[in-house]
Amino acid sequence: MAPRPLDGITVVSLEHAIAAPFCTRQLADLGARVIKVERPGRGDFARDYDQRTGGLASHFAWVNRSKESLTLDLKQLPALDALHALVARADVLEQNHAPGADSRMGFSYETLKAKHPRLVVCDISGYGHDGPYRDRKAYDLLIQSEAGFLSVTGTPEEPCKSGNSIADIAAGMYAYSAILAALLQRQRTGEGSHIDVSMLESLAEWMGFPLYYAYQGQTPPPRSGAAHATIYPYGPFEAGDGRTVMLGLQNEREWKVFCDQVLQQPALAGDPRFDSNARRNEHRAELHALIVQAFAALTAQQVVERLDAAQIANARVNGMAEVWAHPQLAARERITEVGSPVGPIAALLPPAVHSGFAYRMDPIPAVGEHTGAILRELGFDEAQVAALREQGAI
Repeated sequence: MAPRPLDGITVVSLEHAIAAPFCTRQLADLGARVIKVERPGRGDFARDYDQRTGGLASHFAWVNRSKESLTLDLKQLPALDALHALVARADVLEQNHAPGADSRMGFSYETLKAKHPRLVVCDISGYGHDGPYRDRKAYDLLIQSEAGFLSVTGTPEEPCKSGNSIADIAAGMYAYSAILAALLQRQRTGEGSHIDVSMLESLAEWMGFPLYYAYQGQTPPPRSGAAHATIYPYGPFEAGDGRTVMLGLQNEREWKVFCDQVLQQPALAGDPRFDSNARRNEHRAELHALIVQAFAALTAQQVVERLDAAQIANARVNGMAEVWAHPQLAARERITEVGSPVGPIAALLPPAVHSGFAYRMDPIPAVGEHTGAILRELGFDEAQVAALREQGAI
């Protein structure tokens, strides 16, 4: 098997929930050894969110494959000593505890840098390690609200949150890329670094278009449901069989083709209400009614066939079952299996297809599954491991 980019890199992660585990799972995909530190007993509280994946929690199954689980009660000194010994061998320490918790345990970057100058330390938090919001609780929905995401998402009548944990995902992605950058920099300088990733700043970056659209007090983009806020027609339209077709036009050439070949009303292209995107956007209610009226005599499949023939971008409005069975994912062999405490489960391969190596797709660990092996690796003998287990330190 060809070597992976992060083979030989050890990541220790004091992680829970989504943002940090999503980051470290991607490091594991690239070959890193990821040791997930969990509380004895229940482990990461995300294990208990639901039991939808054959008995596993859906969030946990998504972000925790290819890891080793080490249970440590960090309130007990022997367990804390074991963690210090483990970090001494690591390349990366990631943590998403509340700001200040790392310092209380002796894991602030300043303390660690003096002992381990090559260590990369990545802290993920809601608002960052300083500033007036530093100590505020920061759940995904709250960050969606603070970052302005809710102000542009939903219907004109009501804001809606993202259907997935978009703030956690954003923070996890920036932590992942920042750690890769830090490891590259370490190759040049020989020194580690500190990374401070905030959920607010991560999602605010993803709000770049609305921020600039509303630059210097201009009107922000409106909430427009599944339609595009500023381009029209671009969004969902109902066909005569009650199914929805998603379509999008990008320019005036496509608008003329759409009128001619899809709506079969070529004169509509020159209607002064609709002869530019700005005017179509201004009169979108009228145009929507005309499009739906034209589609009323067609099934969704017939609409799609016309759109395809006209080379107008379109998509099905899929549910989760359709995504699992998506013909494009199947044709590209993007779904595989990974092991888990409840047996094999389906798993999507990471999105980028590499010609030089295969992604690591190892099992999802049970709570504390690797505790004994890791402690023995650190020099603990069987009696010491048994004693730690007896006192509830592991």
